[in-house]
Amino acid sequence: MNERLTLEDIRRAPKVLLHDHLDGGVRPETVVDLAREGGYDDLPSNDPAALGTWFAEASNSGSLERYLETFSHTVGVMQSVEALTRVAYECAEDLAKDGVVYAEVRYAPELHTRTGLSLEQIVEAVLDGFARGGRDHGIRVGALVTAMRHQARSMEIAELAVRYRDQGVVGFDIAGAEAGYPPTRHLDAFEYLQRENAHFTIHAGEGFGLPSIWQAIQWCGADRLGHGVRIIDDIEVDGDGRARLGRLASYVRDKRIPLELCPTSNIQTGAAKSIAEHPIGLLRQLHFRVTVNTDNRLMSGTSVSEEFAALADAFGYGWDDLQWFTVNAMKSAFVSFPERLDLINDVIKPGFARLKAERNA
Repeated sequence: MNERLTLEDIRRAPKVLLHDHLDGGVRPETVVDLAREGGYDDLPSNDPAALGTWFAEASNSGSLERYLETFSHTVGVMQSVEALTRVAYECAEDLAKDGVVYAEVRYAPELHTRTGLSLEQIVEAVLDGFARGGRDHGIRVGALVTAMRHQARSMEIAELAVRYRDQGVVGFDIAGAEAGYPPTRHLDAFEYLQRENAHFTIHAGEGFGLPSIWQAIQWCGADRLGHGVRIIDDIEVDGDGRARLGRLASYVRDKRIPLELCPTSNIQTGAAKSIAEHPIGLLRQLHFRVTVNTDNRLMSGTSVSEEFAALADAFGYGWDDLQWFTVNAMKSAFVSFPERLDLINDVIKPGFARLKAERNA
């Protein structure tokens, strides 16, 4: 059995985050401030504490409609350059306080155009917030620009990702309801990104199963799978605990395709029953390229440290396991190979070595 890790211990570990939504991680007090400044009148409460409670209850209600309503409020107040810059800056600050050293945070520019902002203004506002927050708090934050899979703007957003890739946009993503909106609807955008040598991840295998994962990889060429938790549907475990992988699961493991797993969020959306029953335990055991993520820190009331603490409690993980997840994430990041190597060798491994040495002292 591994050493028991506390949340305070885990906060001090250098961590990497690959799947986090900007509009899913806003501070409740910031939502209240921005609503007042922007004339947004639809909040369920103007008291930050009560609003935070409302977000948690709506997100845990088991109702998809109530869960999605939470985003209408965060997106609703993120409709100005100042609001976007502030939210991005605070995101970098909050992640750094949680011990995150590198993060990729995603958002959909097309959701922030209600007051007439151009896509370029939106991207530049977020990049400005990430850059200043990163400098002030010692964290590197890359942006992933997301297209909504039920809309038809993916080529436009893909071109945006390529245009801003040297200024902080590290990749592209599609998000939104999987059922009825397969990734192949956006094949032209993915083929364009491949021709441009650009990185992209695809939300797949969360709300929909293996066909979504198969299309994301084999038709669209995804570098990573956003969630990908349903790959478990292609793995059979016999009575003796031996696992037999189907062809798709074998391919994902053999090719080291990263899975951006988000345990708490998966429970809220019904993709897993509990942390203890989450497929991450088996996928870790089978050496898939597993990474641990937050998805929506506000809605799930979570942080990377809290996700790790929950997994450590459920599966008895120790420092070696947490380092394994973290190195996996850094290896899978959309920044250059030398940058990934520097963070692994100069920050992540020494950071974990210090924590292990303290534990053994």
